[in-house]
Amino acid sequence: MSVLDVVWVFFLLSALLPMLQRRRLEMRRLQFLRGWERRTRHRVIALIHRQETLSFIGFPLVRYIDIQDSEEVLRALRLTADDIPIDIVLHTPGGLALAAEQIAHAISARKSKVTVYVPHYAMSGGTLIALAADEIVMDPNAVLGSLDPQLGQHPAASIVRAVEWKTERNQEVDDETVILADVARKAIVQLRECVRGILTPRLGPEKAEELATVFTRGEWTHDHPLDVDMLRRLGLPINTDMPHEIAGYMRLFPQPQTGRPSVQYIPLPYRSPGPPRSAPLPRARGGPVTPS
Repeated sequence: MSVLDVVWVFFLLSALLPMLQRRRLEMRRLQFLRGWERRTRHRVIALIHRQETLSFIGFPLVRYIDIQDSEEVLRALRLTADDIPIDIVLHTPGGLALAAEQIAHAISARKSKVTVYVPHYAMSGGTLIALAADEIVMDPNAVLGSLDPQLGQHPAASIVRAVEWKTERNQEVDDETVILADVARKAIVQLRECVRGILTPRLGPEKAEELATVFTRGEWTHDHPLDVDMLRRLGLPINTDMPHEIAGYMRLFPQPQTGRPSVQYIPLPYRSPGPPRSAPLPRARGGPVTPS
């Protein structure tokens, strides 16, 4: 075999190996879904966004909730009878408001129970989807996020406040900023009504209105993590009994490797050691042991 043949074989293996690894991961993911559904008799839907590597080119593509996601989730819901419970594994930084609202409204309209599992985080539009569920199950260290609308690079609430600040001081505001502030006000009102609508059936109108206002008025920065304790203080009934199978399932969505891994550890469970055993008494030769 010539050197050129060796180089050609190496190139083919380099191109095929990632494809085979992705295929193996996909098969293991489907096995998890089938096993979960057989055991629980629930439909399970995974909405997971990680960085994906584009073919063999090697650079990552960050994923968000988009229209394709909403189409697939709605299709899965249509394929499920109304009396079959739905379990959703949710891991996302958020995404398009239209897509997230479509999913949230469809979940809220279900007659059977919908449970959302958040193993790590569900921010922005992911939080909206979680709020639409009948039960939110979070890892004790998982977080949700704020629901304040974003217009381009700026929070809608901040745009409105900036214009109000200038108006109060009789400072001139250009027409484009005034128009942007008007759109920002509409976005806040629309999203607040959406959140109130999906929360009212479970929490009642007063609590739903309170939470909808807090989540959409720009109380926090858009990427501020809302942990379990804070969500419970707000009045959301969060369950932290996360099934251990979910953590194993998330390991089937690895981030693309770009050299040395940034986190390393021995992937084995470490348990607390049991109480030390007392040493046996020495035996004397030729006779029984007598304690001193």
